[in-house]
Amino acid sequence: MGRGEPSVLIDATAVPADRGGVGRYVDSLAQALDADGAPITVVCQPRDARLYHRLAPRSRIVPAGSSTVTRTARLAWEQTTLPMLARRLNVDVVHSPHYTMPMASPTASVVTLHDATFFTDAVLHSSVKARFFRGWTMAALRRATLCIVPSNATANELARVTRIRPRGLEIIEHGVDVERFHPPSPEEVDAARAAIGLESTPYVAFLGALEPRKNVPALIRGFAKAVENRPNPPALVLAGQPGWDTQVEKALDAAPLRLRVIRAGYLPFDTLAGFLGGSELVAYPSLGEGFGLPVLEAMACGAAVLTTRRLSLPEVGGDAVAYCGVGAGDVAVALSELLDDSTRRAALATAAERRAKEFSWATSAEKHRAAYGKAWRAHNRK
Repeated sequence: MGRGEPSVLIDATAVPADRGGVGRYVDSLAQALDADGAPITVVCQPRDARLYHRLAPRSRIVPAGSSTVTRTARLAWEQTTLPMLARRLNVDVVHSPHYTMPMASPTASVVTLHDATFFTDAVLHSSVKARFFRGWTMAALRRATLCIVPSNATANELARVTRIRPRGLEIIEHGVDVERFHPPSPEEVDAARAAIGLESTPYVAFLGALEPRKNVPALIRGFAKAVENRPNPPALVLAGQPGWDTQVEKALDAAPLRLRVIRAGYLPFDTLAGFLGGSELVAYPSLGEGFGLPVLEAMACGAAVLTTRRLSLPEVGGDAVAYCGVGAGDVAVALSELLDDSTRRAALATAAERRAKEFSWATSAEKHRAAYGKAWRAHNRK
């Protein structure tokens, strides 16, 4: 590899098997960097080697071995084996895309910090998880050559709550995978309906982990209030990982029996465009996001989207989505207004699809390459 640009190792070993937002970030970034000709190596879980060979066919793919399968083992591997691997592979930069990093690295280190809610809204996470990610965020801000955050809101919140001036900080927005997230065909909508067990009933869609930060109990209660007096109410479909929000079950138990609320669970990627784009609207009343990838993905599918103004979400939605407060009553009012106004939903869907085109993984990859070069130069000046 030439010396005009640093060679980069992307540590993808923290990516879970069921791809949430972080997984989609790492996968899409690796694919876009490879397509752009960046000199990258992807170190991954053995189960993901075939996937990354397909996503990044011109790049070097290195399965990490069984020592990274469990979280504890992976963290130990990151601190001991990853630095030696980086030296053996002769890379210049190690990109750790999920908060943690090797503390003694022979290379420049770049760390992606996805949000600040472990500080600002710690009660929305398990106490162990909040402490873990607070600690690693502080360590990365102090020790990494450069940190990447996905939004101005995240950068501002980290500066406010940590009061750390990082050695380097770059704001690089995510993109959207247009192969997976696009206005669906009728066949894709039919396939999604079959996957969630609906034939022709209109539905409101939610896609995300059922964790407290996503505010799903308020969505359920707001939905019930918005449609309780409608003669032919739509269904509410909750798709995504189960999460650990114990209030979801209580909200479901309190919903009137005549209303249909479907817990669809984890949906295959090839059904997501049909699921999001085939809905009456997508509701995502989050209490705060570092970026808001599910909102962007719904927009790219040509869906009318209802979300909140918390943290980064307005940076993604702009004027192309509808906004509401985070309480069940606020959600109910906004849902009712949108369900009653097909013209506004259509206008939002058109605006959302247009705005989503402003976010591309190609642009994100280009900015990541610039960040890698900046980190490499800073490391070499030490």
